[in-house]
Parts: sequence; C-alpha cells; structure tokens
Amino acid sequence: MIEPTAHIRVARPSRDLVAAERFYVDGLGLAVQWRKTDPAPGEHELLMVGPAGGGWHFELTRDPYAERPVEPAPTVDDLFVVYLGEPVEEALVERLVAAGGTRVAAHNPYWDEYGVTVADPDGYRLVLCSRTWG
Repeated sequence: MIEPTAHIRVARPSRDLVAAERFYVDGLGLAVQWRKTDPAPGEHELLMVGPAGGGWHFELTRDPYAERPVEPAPTVDDLFVVYLGEPVEEALVERLVAAGGTRVAAHNPYWDEYGVTVADPDGYRLVLCSRTWG
C-alpha cells in the first residue's frame, strides 16, 4: 500500500531544459528543486521542479552525450492536470504562452469545458482545471 504522504516524482525527457524551466518556473510558478547542468559522460542533465514544500515534483532529463538522445513523445492524452478550484485566470495562460507554451484544444472536451490546456515546449499538455479534486 502506498502511503498518502508518499512523495511523487514524475520523470520525462526534455529537448531543452532551459525552455522547460522558463515554462514551469516563470510561467506556472513552480520552484527549482534541483539542477545538474554539467554531467559527466554517461550521466544526464537534470532539472527538478515542483511547488516549494510540496509532495511531488517533475524530473526533466536530457542526455547531452547520447548519440540518439531520448526524445519526448507526448500524446494528446498525456496530461498534467492542476485542479485550481477557481476559474482559470487569463493572465496565467498568457504568462505560460509568453514562457514558451502553446494554448491548444483538449483532446477530451471535458477539459475545455472545465479548464484550459497549454502544451509545454516539449509538447506535453498542462491542464489548468477550474474544478476541485475530492
């Protein structure tokens, strides 16, 4: 059984960690939890972002030494959903777009009815949902 207080890490590849940081930190407002920018051969560049003091974070990776680095492969249903519990402020959407995001229509119309979807610089989708969870 996983304890409800367990910390969660979601890891995925990124083409450009600087662009990812701009989107998630400057745009969404997350904090940098850890960064590794000068890895030794065989290691990865890392950027970990999440809410300060939160119970989860993203680990974004890039292997600068790989002959064929792992490329992001998002689908229209790979979603990171944030339940805001209030209407999505247009200023937040504008900040995400200015930070390298692209506002897109949701694959599932539920998310357009209850929120806004913005693709990050690697094409993964962030849903800002006006509803609450639970």
